[in-house]
Amino acid sequence: MPSAVGWASADPRRRPRETARTRCRGRDGYYFLTAGGCAQVGTPLFADAGLTVQLGTVVAVTDAAVGLARYVEPQVERPGSVLLYPGSQDITAAGRPVVGQRVCRSSLITGLHCGSVTAVNVSVNFPEGVITGLASTNICTEPGDSPGAPYFAGATAVGIAIGGVGDCSSGGSSFFQPIVDVLSAFGVSVY
Repeated sequence: MPSAVGWASADPRRRPRETARTRCRGRDGYYFLTAGGCAQVGTPLFADAGLTVQLGTVVAVTDAAVGLARYVEPQVERPGSVLLYPGSQDITAAGRPVVGQRVCRSSLITGLHCGSVTAVNVSVNFPEGVITGLASTNICTEPGDSPGAPYFAGATAVGIAIGGVGDCSSGGSSFFQPIVDVLSAFGVSVY
């Protein structure tokens, strides 16, 4: 089963779409990662645009705006596939990105795009401030692309989308937070 898309309830009139695709396990149950506008402690995330089926609540956030959300039923194991358009890929491990590595990003807006890691340990200036320790790729993004979209190499998660420049018609690049750092900060693991 493909992973869920979540909606934040902070402003139900806007209902921003966020991805809830990277599942992880902690000592006390099951969680998932999100990013962007949903990455605020206490934000409930929903499986539907009508905000009637709650998936979980954000319980912690990194300084790179990646959030850890605890499922409403934290003892129930969830699937952790990413959409491949068509099909899906189960994510069962986490790894560090390496320059030259082929990776893919799955997004609700632009679908599946693949390319290469072009640099690691990059600092990027965003309107909210500088985020350090990111990886950059030659994978395009479009305005509205989902923050939190997974970057992966086969069944191995390597990162969580943070942002990008350019677009998919003229080219561009994108940045992600390496997932190993996020998992370590939260004390959880991909399963």
